[in-house]
Amino acid sequence: MKELLNKGFPYADNILEGKTALVCGASKGIGRATALMLARAGAKVIICARSVEELEILSKEMHGSNHIILALDLEDIATVESKISDLVRGQPIHILVNNSGGPPGGPLLSNTIDDFEAPFKRHLHAAHTITRILTPVMEKENYGRIVNIISTSVREPIDNIGLSNTLRGAMGSWAKSLSRELNPCITINNILPGFTDTDRLESLAGSISNRTGDSIDDIQKKWMDSVPIKRLIDPLETGAAVTWLCLPSSGAVRGISLAVDGGRMRSI
Repeated sequence: MKELLNKGFPYADNILEGKTALVCGASKGIGRATALMLARAGAKVIICARSVEELEILSKEMHGSNHIILALDLEDIATVESKISDLVRGQPIHILVNNSGGPPGGPLLSNTIDDFEAPFKRHLHAAHTITRILTPVMEKENYGRIVNIISTSVREPIDNIGLSNTLRGAMGSWAKSLSRELNPCITINNILPGFTDTDRLESLAGSISNRTGDSIDDIQKKWMDSVPIKRLIDPLETGAAVTWLCLPSSGAVRGISLAVDGGRMRSI
């Protein structure tokens, strides 16, 4: 799917020129692919993650040269608030992609209350904090796009990731509530990734293998048998869907949860 970043890019070149995007969790996986796609569409992208080294590698691969690296731990809410506030004092931000790594797998009742704290901070709490800071700026610019990377578990809970299911459901309800409150110039939507070729999926397969004794190959084959397209999804495909939701022409799309899952889910 690398051709999506080159000649076969599905949107007009520079369609997001003049827009600035903040992409959280940009160092790997879907966040990384989204940063690449938004840059290819002409946006200036602020790439955010804990690892400066990985962000520097990413910045060299991005289309354009005016992108910004922001080292940030989304679990440190006070620092999130401070750094994002500093950012918007120097420039407007038109696009926000809320994204972060999911919590470890396992049965829900194996988790204590303390296990909920860090994942909720880096997902729901960080997203809410950043959104509260950026939406007044988006209103002033008369343009805002917020996209949350969550999970198909919003509609169909997935076995053995109970804590993640709970968190993603909270994110989905948070976004839907905001879709009824935000200024008309700002949209908020969710992307629900399916089985995507990322480190997170490899980690989940390993967790299931340790718990069940099944081989990783057998686990992955079972997954693919449940997906009509019979393959993993390239993160760039997901990034393309995010980019579409950020376009000026997508202003009527508001409060939806768009599955990029190869047809795996059975619900309508």
